[in-house]
Amino acid sequence: MTRYQKRKRYTRTPYYRTNWAIRAQEVRLLDADNKQIGVLSIAEARQMAKEQELDLVEIVEKANPPVVKLIKFTKFKYLEKKKQKDKPKKGGGELKEIRLTPFIGQSDLETRLKRMKKFLTAGHKVKVSIKFIGRQITKPEFGYKLVERFQTELEEIAILETKPKLIHKRMYATFSPTKTVKSKKQDEKVPQKTQS
Repeated sequence: MTRYQKRKRYTRTPYYRTNWAIRAQEVRLLDADNKQIGVLSIAEARQMAKEQELDLVEIVEKANPPVVKLIKFTKFKYLEKKKQKDKPKKGGGELKEIRLTPFIGQSDLETRLKRMKKFLTAGHKVKVSIKFIGRQITKPEFGYKLVERFQTELEEIAILETKPKLIHKRMYATFSPTKTVKSKKQDEKVPQKTQS
């Protein structure tokens, strides 16, 4: 492999001791629904697993006594994988970008606003990038006014996360969705009862 080739990223999967690999002499046993069975000797737990044709999976090794689950190991792995998949990503959704100039036309501005609303209601953050062309850089106040306009138009669904900053010939500001957007979405999913 040459130094220019990309190396594969390996995701580290957690290791769980099972059945005869469990070293503790006493364990706190849970069933597949996380209901506590009780504190048993490892021999009793193994006997129970054998009778029910299930596995013992050590889920909390450092507890005293260690916590062990009575479940088919294949089912346990499937549930763990699903849990990881359903876990929300840190920082919410993706960061989307909207580009425009400080002297944008009204119809183009409305198009950008619609696009921003779509991104924000989907749970994404939006970075507004205002490009100053030529002598436009002498009028930075128009960029600030645009950001204020967005803030006013989007106040119900978004908050201004990072205030506008002028870097070289571009002004940047970031909007993130408010929590109420998510709750509104959940309300829409709940079917309303029809009146008889």
